[in-house]
Amino acid sequence: MSTDDRKSAGRYPLAADAVRRWPAGTVLAVLGSVFALVAVSLVVLLAVDQRMVTDVVARLHDETVPWTLERQRLARNLEELRLGGQRVLTATDEVSREDALFLVRILAAHPGMGEDPRTAALAAEVERFLVKPPAGRPVSAADLKAWEALSARLRLLADDLSVEGGQRVSAELDRMSAAVEQTRYKLLFNLVLVGAFLGSFLFILRRYLIQPLQRIHGVLTSLDARGPLPALSSAPMAEIHAVEEAIVRFHATLRENEDVRRKLERLATTDGLTGLANRRHFLGQAAEEMARARRYGRPITVGLADLDHFKQVNDRFGHAVGDHVLQSFATLVAETLRQTDRVGRYGGEEFAFIFPETTPEEALRLAGRLRERLAAAPPLLPDGSVLPVTVSIGLADATGRDLEESLAQADIALYQAKGSGRDRCVLASQDAGPDPQP
Repeated sequence: MSTDDRKSAGRYPLAADAVRRWPAGTVLAVLGSVFALVAVSLVVLLAVDQRMVTDVVARLHDETVPWTLERQRLARNLEELRLGGQRVLTATDEVSREDALFLVRILAAHPGMGEDPRTAALAAEVERFLVKPPAGRPVSAADLKAWEALSARLRLLADDLSVEGGQRVSAELDRMSAAVEQTRYKLLFNLVLVGAFLGSFLFILRRYLIQPLQRIHGVLTSLDARGPLPALSSAPMAEIHAVEEAIVRFHATLRENEDVRRKLERLATTDGLTGLANRRHFLGQAAEEMARARRYGRPITVGLADLDHFKQVNDRFGHAVGDHVLQSFATLVAETLRQTDRVGRYGGEEFAFIFPETTPEEALRLAGRLRERLAAAPPLLPDGSVLPVTVSIGLADATGRDLEESLAQADIALYQAKGSGRDRCVLASQDAGPDPQP
């Protein structure tokens, strides 16, 4: 026996011993069991995370969004109650006062007001205050001062309700984002774990299958070619397919949840009827523009617009036609104003504007163009008829002022426009006082 033969005889028995200690079937069974356990664990973890995200989405759809919409409705009712109270106090005759007081009573008795103790108590207080002055007695300065306090409370509560709704939606969105982010990290960890397992699997496969087969091949090649060849079986490697399917399903779920998140974000920032920014979102945009103008010392102007006699439109033609008029006006506003201008539905038939990089005189020309376009192209009703609608606009110079003060000045100008005959634009003076009586 040659030296090489002795070496071969000493090498191959060692390989056979190794195979007996680690049979291929046992190795594959162990690897398959471990891989199956890992795959099931990944699917369970992904399913748990998916369920968590689904629960958040369901809570947003079934609880948070309806609750937020209810808060917005209460805020609108409070604003209508405030405007109605203003009309009661500023009425010039008893008939107008009774009409305005009737609307106040209806709003105060609205079932929705009783859903929140704060709104119910404040609405009742407003109603008691407005019916207190006897008929024929002029409104005193003390009454006006007391009403200013009540009006401020109404506006503050309406803002609080809007903010509460936005905060709840934001909190749910944050929770959903956190859940999605957590799921992503878990998915990344799981992918790393799968990669490590596959690396270990390839190492074991090479160590206990490929190398022994190579050694067996060396032995077989040394045998008589006329002898029979043993049958060699191959082991299937299909378990990883379950993980791939789980990842595909989870990716589809992530895309679906992202679409839901975008829709909810749009719902939280957009007025559902007109498609414009809602009050909360507009105030946020306005605050940003005001801060930018203050930082760079640039001019900026704010405005409030109110469709004239809109209540008569609803009373005569119905709320469906009223909604159509609001939508048509919103479309006209979007087509008329510049891309840099910001507009939002402030409440009811009232709209708010902010004009960056714009002096009050330039804003007055823009507002006049909007009023002229509305007069030239009145809303076209579904039956083909034309409904003439006019708008009153109040503007105020917001340069160097805060947002609340600027909107208050614009509101004064708006009342001046309505008191001067409506269908006009009025620029608030720098020394504008309290709200005028229309």
